[in-house]
Amino acid sequence: MAVVATERPFHVLAVDDSLPDRKLIERLLKTSSFQVTTVDSGSKALQFLGIHDDDASTVSVHAHQLDITVNLIITDYCMPGMTGYDLLKKIKESSSLRDIPVVIMSSENIPSRINRCLEEGADEFFLKPVRLSDMSKLKPHILKSRCREHYQQEQQHQQSDSNSNSNDCSNPTNKSSCDSSRKRKAEDNGEILPQKNRPRHS
Repeated sequence: MAVVATERPFHVLAVDDSLPDRKLIERLLKTSSFQVTTVDSGSKALQFLGIHDDDASTVSVHAHQLDITVNLIITDYCMPGMTGYDLLKKIKESSSLRDIPVVIMSSENIPSRINRCLEEGADEFFLKPVRLSDMSKLKPHILKSRCREHYQQEQQHQQSDSNSNSNDCSNPTNKSSCDSSRKRKAEDNGEILPQKNRPRHS
């Protein structure tokens, strides 16, 4: 009997200092088939992601230690200490985290706040209370981020291939084959290569 491999659910890191709100967002995410980790502050979120903040209390478990990939971060805007906006900026400043989609939540509908978060790189801004229908907006951002990651990996792979080819030509053992390859290419294009000067015998 064949065993069908199932994909791992997308993993969402939910950040909110309010316990009732954390429980609500956790329940909505799990109902929508997401894997969920919740923390109560921006500092603990950064530590879970592997970035240490000076004001953060010690957290013993990190995502990389658990071999967990965080696919999306959803955070409250108004939190003591580090706000959701501060957390967003920290994530977008990190070369290893900046491609993770970030969604901001707030109970206050303030257009200037919403625009500021979106300009800083937030993918969505949800007004509280968050509803189950909002969860359907998360997966497209995760899929878009994955496509971007695959494209960047392909670009890096092509660049490494190009570098290895140039290194082959710089290697003396491979120089003759590269020269002959260039010569064939030039002949195909109808170019005349200069003949090497041979020493004359008097």
